[in-house]
Amino acid sequence: MSGEPARDPSGLRVAVLGPGGVGGLLAALLAQAGASVTCLAGADTVEVLRASGLRVDSRLLGAVTVHVDAAERLTAPVDVCLVCVKATQLNAALARVPADVLGDALLVPLLNGVEHVAELRRRYPDATVVPAAIRVESTRTEPGVVCHDSPFVTVDLTAPERAAERVDRLAGVLERAGVTVRTTDDEAAVLWGKLTFLAPFALLTTSARATAGEVREQRRDDLLALVREVASVARAEGAPGDADLVLGFFDGVPAGMRSSMQRDAAAGRPTELDAIGGAVVRAAERHGIEVPVTARYVAELRAATD
Repeated sequence: MSGEPARDPSGLRVAVLGPGGVGGLLAALLAQAGASVTCLAGADTVEVLRASGLRVDSRLLGAVTVHVDAAERLTAPVDVCLVCVKATQLNAALARVPADVLGDALLVPLLNGVEHVAELRRRYPDATVVPAAIRVESTRTEPGVVCHDSPFVTVDLTAPERAAERVDRLAGVLERAGVTVRTTDDEAAVLWGKLTFLAPFALLTTSARATAGEVREQRRDDLLALVREVASVARAEGAPGDADLVLGFFDGVPAGMRSSMQRDAAAGRPTELDAIGGAVVRAAERHGIEVPVTARYVAELRAATD
């Protein structure tokens, strides 16, 4: 990628709440594609972004430094707000996005888990919440600097009929930026499609303190059980829940891949255990589904961090 942004014919205005590993990557890619991007973050990060821009080092897309606007709070209308904070940070971060300023914009959460969607719809009744999922391994190494390690970045977007044209507009800019985009009108498929992979991946790698390749060899029985349990809950929630498809994807990810939950645990940061594993257990209880292996991993990890 070069440092000179292309001109975006759509004139898309995008706010990115949380320019970390995911948000920083998407902010840089969208700015590179010519969108007007404002990153919403704390004072220290805002100062860095205003002074030095946003730098991304990507195995897939190359290296680039781009200019983005930065602010601590949204003060002007946008077409899209991408919510890219951790689930543990969501409540505090949303103070940066006043509902009256956001108005009827698209609100696109790229959080792990499934339970945040209802909360966003409650807090932003005029906005169109677009449940979404991203598959990527990307890390903020310092404020304004992102390392994108995975050979892919894929975003799934829900496209409700009333907002299909606006979602297609966002999808087009993301695709020009180098992101693989898939759209569907099936919210459950988007949210549970990711969680069916993510929950086993995060629970196993965090518990074992090991990579994807190590856990799929050393904890194969637990991997199979976890995928099947989460897939059964996903089906009860109205998603396809194809365990064989998830296992095939798991077996195909880079052997050295680590989960964000694992990295957070290793660094002593709060983890998204409740949003990922806890959400599966709660949904299983609602449907009367037994998930003993998932529940065991959640309980053990919760005890380890208490």
